[in-house]
Amino acid sequence: MDQPEKPSITGNNSQHTDPSFRQQVQKLHQLTVYGRWLFVGCLWLTIAPVCLWYLRAEIALWRQYFTWVALRYGLFYHPLSTLGLAFCIGMTVSTLVWQSRNILLGLPEQEKQRLEKQVFRIRQQGPTHPLWKWICH
Repeated sequence: MDQPEKPSITGNNSQHTDPSFRQQVQKLHQLTVYGRWLFVGCLWLTIAPVCLWYLRAEIALWRQYFTWVALRYGLFYHPLSTLGLAFCIGMTVSTLVWQSRNILLGLPEQEKQRLEKQVFRIRQQGPTHPLWKWICH
């Protein structure tokens, strides 16, 4: 595995039965999952606090006397904060739905093929690829 692989003449079909190749595809999928959750976590640690800071006066008002109208107007008159919080919530929900679909229904064939191609490219490039150590070892 320390040598970069040469493309096979028979195509990728021989690699579908290779257990180490399957394991590497699984590792790449796991890295993708971790990467998405890391991105979502970074959003909540960077963008969400700034958005909530700009909404601090409205939050104080909501804590005293909460109404849906106060919430709507508070968000309406702070569009950047609303957009930032919506982005954080949207990315979280999309990652949850994506991961739930993969757990319940399995990876779609197109996603499997994309991961297999990427693993093949990583193996082909060898140790110079940034993901080589995480995928091939």
